Amino acid sequence: MTYAITQTCCSDATCVAVCPVNCIHPTPEEQAFGSTEMLYVDPATCIDCGACADACPVDAVFPVDSLFGAREEYAAINAAYFEDREPEPVAGPNFHAWGEPSFPRSLPSGFAPIRVAVVGTGPAGMYAAEDLLLHTNAEVTLVDRLPVAGGLIRYGVAPDHPATKKAGEAFARFHTHPRVRMVLGVEVGRDITVGELAEHHDAVIYAVGAPTGRRLGIPGEDLPGSISATSFVSWYNAHPETPPETVSLTADRAVVAGNGNVALDVARILVTDPAALAATDIAAHALAALRDSGVREVVLLGRRGPEHTACTASELLALKHLPGVEVVVDDSDPRTGAAIDAAAPGEKAALFRNVPRETAGLARPTAAGRRIVFRFHAAPAEVLGRDRVEGVRVTASEGQREIPAGLFLRAIGYRGLPVPGLPFDETTGTVPHEGGRVTGLPATYVVGWIKRGPSGGIGANRTCAAETVGSLLADAVAGVLPSPTPPLRAFRRLARSRGRDVIDARGLAAIERAELAGGREQGRPRVKLATVPALVAAAKRGRRRPPN
Repeated sequence: MTYAITQTCCSDATCVAVCPVNCIHPTPEEQAFGSTEMLYVDPATCIDCGACADACPVDAVFPVDSLFGAREEYAAINAAYFEDREPEPVAGPNFHAWGEPSFPRSLPSGFAPIRVAVVGTGPAGMYAAEDLLLHTNAEVTLVDRLPVAGGLIRYGVAPDHPATKKAGEAFARFHTHPRVRMVLGVEVGRDITVGELAEHHDAVIYAVGAPTGRRLGIPGEDLPGSISATSFVSWYNAHPETPPETVSLTADRAVVAGNGNVALDVARILVTDPAALAATDIAAHALAALRDSGVREVVLLGRRGPEHTACTASELLALKHLPGVEVVVDDSDPRTGAAIDAAAPGEKAALFRNVPRETAGLARPTAAGRRIVFRFHAAPAEVLGRDRVEGVRVTASEGQREIPAGLFLRAIGYRGLPVPGLPFDETTGTVPHEGGRVTGLPATYVVGWIKRGPSGGIGANRTCAAETVGSLLADAVAGVLPSPTPPLRAFRRLARSRGRDVIDARGLAAIERAELAGGREQGRPRVKLATVPALVAAAKRGRRRPPN
């Protein structure tokens, strides 16, 4: 028996580090690392020790003989990766090739503790904080503009992917670390300036992500009923800046521009049985809206053919196993069927080979059941409607074509926003940097999507953070970091003086208890608090000591 990595793989390579026989690839030392959709277990060298399954932060590794249903295909997917590949060299007797010890992300013995602020508590920021806390004696201040930590883990991962959310549990153990101070509910650039934050710390790492969706630039894009997929994801994840009325689900058909993983998340949530979603941490207002939803069909538009589908193979495979939902390919364009039929095993288009096809299916009234339609070689040209969305005009090989719809979502990528006081590249939506060092600002660094653009999943941030932290520590050793003059607690006092409700680790723990308690009352994992006042109130209630 061997193990296999499945759909929820985050590619952070924790499993690689614990494997005694080097059977998981690509490793961070290999050129392919970061470019593959997931990591893979070589069945020829796996010794069935289970170390990878124990270490996996997102429960993605399982024994092959335990795979069934949507996971069953992953045994073959793992094995296929190693076909026609030269086996990686393995040294003994400890199986790993040991070289001279190297500590590229550490400080020399006896080096005075440095004080580092990390702005953003999503995966990128937390990997950077983890690196600092595990390899150095640094004191870390975690800053977030929201009164709750988690970032993309809390507000970006679909609620029906609970295993992926488990990465947040690994990060949460650092929230109460003795060298960590949490300052939540404070926005840098609004409540605190970039300069003020720098004055209180030796170095600052910005991990503010890419919080907004890209625009198409087509007529009608701003009509009511036309929103970004990022807003929709925030809506169903109870983001406090996305009110319940953001989304209306009265229409019977939704059109999504894009076919990447976010587009699939949006489509899946729209057509999944609400009874199944009730067992997740989906926002209460979203669950109520989905129970009353009129949406029965979601059309995913792709500018190019099925061979260029942007989603990962694992997410597409899972979609095909969605209970009660029919997945269809519209092959009105002859290039679509031709590409699917010609695809070799393992190629993206081959995944559509057993998916039903229909011609001009989008012109029909919506069927009684629920379904997802992939429409390739179709680019949105205009959102139609007078007072709200009534349809989408697409450009296709057969000319311009109108698709009746009452909801239009843009799932064409995320985009970073400027932080006042930091340089910003409007073209790429990132902060200019070199090796993580922000251009023109000493002791200032970036990590994650604001550094490299919105590419890569959770695990990609580990290697990204390693580079940035390595640059920061090299600067510390070189003596080029300024020493802060205010005492450690002065920054928290400054934040409070600006009239903000600052939440610390105790307040965050109180929010956690309140949400879990709400979940127990409703038979759900948790009930997320969906507004800033509710989050702050829960934090304050939990901090009050009971009377003697």
